[in-house]
Amino acid sequence: MRTWIRFVGSGAAVLRPRVLESLGRAGIEPECAEGVLAGLGILVFDEVGAMTLDVLRRCRLNASTRVLAVATSERALAEGACWRLLLEGAADVIAWDGSHDAVTEISARLERWDAVDRIIDSAVVQRRLVGRSPSWLPVLRQIVEVATFTDASVLLLGESGTGKEEVARLIHELDRRSHKRDLVTLDCTTVVPELSGSEFFGHERGAFTGAAGIRDGAFAMAHEGTLFLDEVGELPLALQAQLLRVVQEHSYKRVGSNTWQHADFRLVCATNRELSEEVSQGAFRRDFFHRISSWVCRLPPLRERPEDILPLALHFLRTMRPDVELALDPRVRDYLLQRNYPGNIRELRQLMGRICKRHVGSGPITVGDIPSDELPSLHGLGEWRDKSFARAVQHALTMGMGLKEIGRSASEMAIRLVLEEEDGNLQRAARRLGVTDRALQLRRAQQED
Repeated sequence: MRTWIRFVGSGAAVLRPRVLESLGRAGIEPECAEGVLAGLGILVFDEVGAMTLDVLRRCRLNASTRVLAVATSERALAEGACWRLLLEGAADVIAWDGSHDAVTEISARLERWDAVDRIIDSAVVQRRLVGRSPSWLPVLRQIVEVATFTDASVLLLGESGTGKEEVARLIHELDRRSHKRDLVTLDCTTVVPELSGSEFFGHERGAFTGAAGIRDGAFAMAHEGTLFLDEVGELPLALQAQLLRVVQEHSYKRVGSNTWQHADFRLVCATNRELSEEVSQGAFRRDFFHRISSWVCRLPPLRERPEDILPLALHFLRTMRPDVELALDPRVRDYLLQRNYPGNIRELRQLMGRICKRHVGSGPITVGDIPSDELPSLHGLGEWRDKSFARAVQHALTMGMGLKEIGRSASEMAIRLVLEEEDGNLQRAARRLGVTDRALQLRRAQQED
């Protein structure tokens, strides 16, 4: 496990030999870093001042960076300082003051974070959830950690097309129960109120007209597996009341039976509604909401993760045309990046499917492959300095960044993104950025200093 460490402040510098020695005894040998900070890291500081916050802000430029902020005393975390550190980008905050075993805490967190990142890089995650943008990676890390290391019920929130069903399937795949059975999906929009009891609980023979035999419901079928209730916000209030006991105690009766049945399942629910608002308005039961939301995950819409558009598009191409490695013409890339996606990832997948069906040969996807009703003159391309750009600048200003720092951060981000898209090819990256190869090399060297 590769880890870096950075000491900020005179008090932290004094503690440096002791910290490194203690970490070494625990098998952690971090690299003392001063330049570019990437990956798992430890930031040791004696006060939440400008230098400490500046390091965290620079760490935020790399989405893969995860920082454990370690204060040299509890006093340094007074007056809400820990919340400021979290808002600036720290993943967690602890104090090294001798009152507890800080090394054990540091080791446990680094090991867990490293395990989560390894799972994210695995094939089981890569083939389902694509993208590593700054707004998506933290969500993905939470999904992987909760799915792998807990048995918590999960509530997935997000607009239509953001990938809630794929997340539910991944949670089931990562679940580590030794005798895990199937994932059972029930679309709550298709549940007929008159038959809802049978749909969920099952029924006995003769329980009602047409009940010719015993039938298992969703709870029985999900026993020792995962039950995914899609669009749970569509359930009527009366049915929510009926589901309270089984969701909490995992016991139920079939319709027409007096015998209690037991079902051991993990519950995953999803909705595009704002359930907290509906609870406050009385449109969704508060007690049922709390039973299904041991952990809540909000999936960001595609407009909040534009860095993932091209990786997703290429992923869909590989899925649809596994026989050939198709590339994207630069003009098609620009089109995909500037287009709006009100249907989110689902809409992007449908668009790539239409483009793929029009494409012939093994050459790159070109503008002629874009369907005529999708051409910019008809659909309209958005201004690149849209609301998301304005929100990012506003956030930077709120965090106290000046014009020089905002400009430098934007340049560093542009260079990183283009180099990733061009697989590290400096010539192609420089051409897209409108600079010379030499200028790009110098800028990269400055970033690494």
